[in-house]
Amino acid sequence: MTGVLASQQIETMIAEGAIRLAQPMAEGQIQPASLDLRLGTEAIRVRASFLAGGGRSVAERLSEFEMHRVDLTAGAVLEKGCVYVVPLLEELALPEGVNAVANAKSSTGRLDLLTRTITDGGTEFDRVSAGYTGPLYAEICPRSFSVLARTGMRLNQIRFRNGQSVLDDAELTALHASDTLVTGGPAVIREGLGFSVDLKPQGDTLVGWRAKPHTGVIDLDLLGHYDPAEFWDPLHSDRGQLILDPDAFYILVSREAVHIPPAYAAEMAPYIAMVGEFRVHYAGFFDPGFGHAGAGGTGSRGVLEVRCHEAPFVLEHGQVVGRLVYERMDELPEQLYGAGIASNYQGQGLKLSKHFRA
Repeated sequence: MTGVLASQQIETMIAEGAIRLAQPMAEGQIQPASLDLRLGTEAIRVRASFLAGGGRSVAERLSEFEMHRVDLTAGAVLEKGCVYVVPLLEELALPEGVNAVANAKSSTGRLDLLTRTITDGGTEFDRVSAGYTGPLYAEICPRSFSVLARTGMRLNQIRFRNGQSVLDDAELTALHASDTLVTGGPAVIREGLGFSVDLKPQGDTLVGWRAKPHTGVIDLDLLGHYDPAEFWDPLHSDRGQLILDPDAFYILVSREAVHIPPAYAAEMAPYIAMVGEFRVHYAGFFDPGFGHAGAGGTGSRGVLEVRCHEAPFVLEHGQVVGRLVYERMDELPEQLYGAGIASNYQGQGLKLSKHFRA
């Protein structure tokens, strides 16, 4: 078999030393098809975002860009608009043939908290080459809100792959015919499964939220705590249309309900680079069982984190804004998303991060 490694295979990697933990594993850290990564003991404020580059270490590059260090053990504020590099509590010694891809967790993306993984010798963000041995670092740049972070917090996650097993369009079409991957809209299959934006919600005019420019700090440990009105402006439309403002950050929702069958995982990717002056980005992993009826996920829609660039842009109801790339699992995971684990977004519609009151 080749494909995305399941939760039980990740447990084996930890037991065999392919994944090394500086502190004992946290409860719920292993997800159906990924491992949550934890912040280490300090955040290093740097002048600019960077990649290590071939043959160079992150520690070496930090000596060029470091400004100061912040102790995270008791908690510290990571300020909006600043860039930090945080050594993580996990290191890797991957077997040959096993590579990895990282991404922000859903709650991280919904806070507009740009979090990317970098490695020694790395030439791309969020990509770990097969056989990599060395430390992992999170590059963190709060874009909309300053946040209070602590050692052990989990802002990003990593998915391991044994080879490549991405479904082509013919395979995806067949899977949709047998398992119904989307409802509420047509299955647009082109280098993945396209999804569109919902700007005509049934029985309501609330279509999304826009981040306020000047707010207080968000403590990432406080769940269901904050009043959305202090951080977000609600967006209403009865025309199926929304004008995006340059450099503003939006939370919207897909028109389609999404389904990830148990034997598959998916990743959100841009639809077409030149589709317009915006990008749907950040939280890209969809675990096996998301939207799966047997895991309590009937009707789960994809929440879209949208940033507009350079010029105002008119977004229309039903406009395709992104795509899901499906991959086979190497093994069926022993635990599905939403089935007996703390899955915050199973069965979701338009929803802010778990830090805000409903």
